[in-house]
Amino acid sequence: MNAAEKATDAVPQPFDFEALFQQRYDQITRVIARVVRNPARAEEIAVEAFWRLWRSPKAQGDSAGGWLYRTAVRLALDELRGQARRVRSETASKGPGPAPNPEQVRAEDEEREHVRQTLAALDARAAELLLLRSHGLSYSEVAAALDLNPASVGTLITRAQQAFRKEYVKHYGEPHHDGERDER
Repeated sequence: MNAAEKATDAVPQPFDFEALFQQRYDQITRVIARVVRNPARAEEIAVEAFWRLWRSPKAQGDSAGGWLYRTAVRLALDELRGQARRVRSETASKGPGPAPNPEQVRAEDEEREHVRQTLAALDARAAELLLLRSHGLSYSEVAAALDLNPASVGTLITRAQQAFRKEYVKHYGEPHHDGERDER
């Protein structure tokens, strides 16, 4: 390696937003879509997360991927909370509607909604941990995304799972393997 090559290695390279966008857009959109259940809305939220990264020079650099995941998950959770408020408002004004058929589909939809409502009720960090981990991110990727010590991620996920279970049982009762719950 000559002196000119060494000099160019020492100069920090400009942040390549386009490369990060191409590399992470689909992944970020899938994470968001798992939360908000609407692929079109997930794309809008993903663009918003990238736009926030573009407008935040301090977030650009080596930790931009983690910052982007954290921002995307927070935006998705905000959307989920907004959806929950709209559903509660609409349900209160319309009253109960007819049960969908077949019963198994309804039960599965209800269970997914209970999970979403429970996630929305958790503190942001616990929900973020559970969502990122459920999307298949490794402990080190979760740590990078949420700016955590990688050694503490397992403990934090365990605590988040316990908080989720406690919140779920408080509102919906103990889950059973056959899909029925003990209502309390």
